[in-house]
Amino acid sequence: MQNYYNVIRLSVIVLLLTITVKAQSATNKTRKQKVPASYGYILEPGDKIPEFSMTMADSTKVSSTDWKGKVVMLQFTASWCGVCRHEMPHIEKEIWGKHKDNPDFVLIGIDRDEPVDVVKRYASDMKITYPLALDPGAHIFGLFADKAAGVTRNVVIDKTGKIVFMTRLYKTDEFNEMKKVIDSLLKQ
Repeated sequence: MQNYYNVIRLSVIVLLLTITVKAQSATNKTRKQKVPASYGYILEPGDKIPEFSMTMADSTKVSSTDWKGKVVMLQFTASWCGVCRHEMPHIEKEIWGKHKDNPDFVLIGIDRDEPVDVVKRYASDMKITYPLALDPGAHIFGLFADKAAGVTRNVVIDKTGKIVFMTRLYKTDEFNEMKKVIDSLLKQ
């Protein structure tokens, strides 16, 4: 009889441990990204993106309201930014190359305060095929980050229009995490 109670106690302990581990795992998956203050963002994960419109380098107009139901990655960049130039081939190959044919995915590079001829030359020099938008006066940039903060940053937005992930500069671990976030969002 003592063995029977020991087996039951052990079973209850295993069950409680299993529930605790699963609950902790679920919590970790839904935990919001903590973006360091040093990144200079004025929005954070969980915030809805503001509504804005922009002109693409090919002269078409795009509005953030067009992206409902899509996973969006905004890359803030500029031709004079060395880190941007380092990151762009990774974005082209590892993100755009993988998802460009997915109708639920949007990637736009937003060039900070440069004329269209510079932006087109920048895209050509960098051999990128994802679309670039113009941001005269860094007005769009200023909706997301302090205008005194630098470029080389990415914002990932879910299908409901909420920010879910933000990067600053190019850090391999952070970039790889961003790719996982995008993949996960596109599976939902």
